[in-house]
Parts: sequence; C-alpha cells; structure tokens
Amino acid sequence: MNKVNFDAEMCKIIDKLDHRPRLLLHSCCGPCSTACLERLVPHFEVVLFFYNPNVMPFEEYQKRLASQRIVCEHFGVEFIEGGYDLEKYEQSVVGMESDPEGGARCLVCFYLRLKETAQTARKGGFEYFATTLTVSPHKNSQVINAVGYQVQDEIGVKFLPSDFKKKSGFLRSTQLSDQLGLYRQSYCGCKL
Repeated sequence: MNKVNFDAEMCKIIDKLDHRPRLLLHSCCGPCSTACLERLVPHFEVVLFFYNPNVMPFEEYQKRLASQRIVCEHFGVEFIEGGYDLEKYEQSVVGMESDPEGGARCLVCFYLRLKETAQTARKGGFEYFATTLTVSPHKNSQVINAVGYQVQDEIGVKFLPSDFKKKSGFLRSTQLSDQLGLYRQSYCGCKL
C-alpha cells in the first residue's frame, strides 16, 4: 500500500517506523473500518476494538457489530468487543441531550470511547491506538485528534492521528462496504 493514501501527519509517523507496531484501532462500525484497515494493515499489526456505548437502540448496536465481524474476518484482523454500556454513555452526557451533532455531547462521546480504547491498548501492550471516526465526512478530524492526544497524555499510549476521509477514504469505505454487503447505518449512534 502506497503512503499516498495517508494524510501528511500520519505519513511522518509511518516514515519513522522500523517495524510493524501493534495498534489498537477503535471502530465505530464495519463500513467505516474498511478503508482504514486497508490503509493500516500493511504498516501495523492491527487489532480492532469495537466500543460504542452510544449506539441506540441495542438492536442497532447488534447490526453494527455483525457488520464489524464480517470486516475483521475479511481483513484477517483480531477483534475485541468492548462492553455495551448505554448507561455509562447516558450518564456522561447528562445536560447535553439537546446539543446538535458536532457539539459538546460529541466531544464527551469521543473522549469516552477513545479513553476506553487507550486503556485497553495499555493493558494489552499496544504501542499505538487510533480511531476510524475520522473517515466520516460528518466528523471534524482536528477535534477527534485533539481528543486523542489528550487521552494519550492521560493514559500513556501513543495516539496515531488521522484524517481517513482524505484521499477519497470515505468513498473507498462505501465501495468496500458494497463489495462486502455490509449494513450501513443512517445515523452516528445516539438518538438523544
């Protein structure tokens, strides 16, 4: 895989690698993870971490989980399912229920999921953690990366910054999703 598929910030990190480090990749859903895995697997030993306590209702969570398993099998990557803890998410966003997408509630949600990913990465001896969230055209990668760096400083595992939507990343994710026959959701996750 040519590094032209990565954004400049990630290229700087990949250029310095002298081995395939272990990376725990947080995934929001199977479709978003497709293009990310295609880009990362040649450079990292990737394990996928599905942690999304914000997804409502539980039936929707199960559909996304099923698609994620298909993607992991396709790419031959190990899969870890974090717990489904809707109550933890709801308690974290009390008072922000009416915030629009992209507001303070989303920041809390990003933090909750990335912190759990980093803690799992530390326990598992991973060198890096990252997220598929930046492949979405509806998500601000600079905001997500800032949260990732904050979590890196708190937990002590290196964060791999990204903007997976660049270089037609989102388009590629839709193409791969169609090829694999994946369920594609019509909303981010929460229904608040």
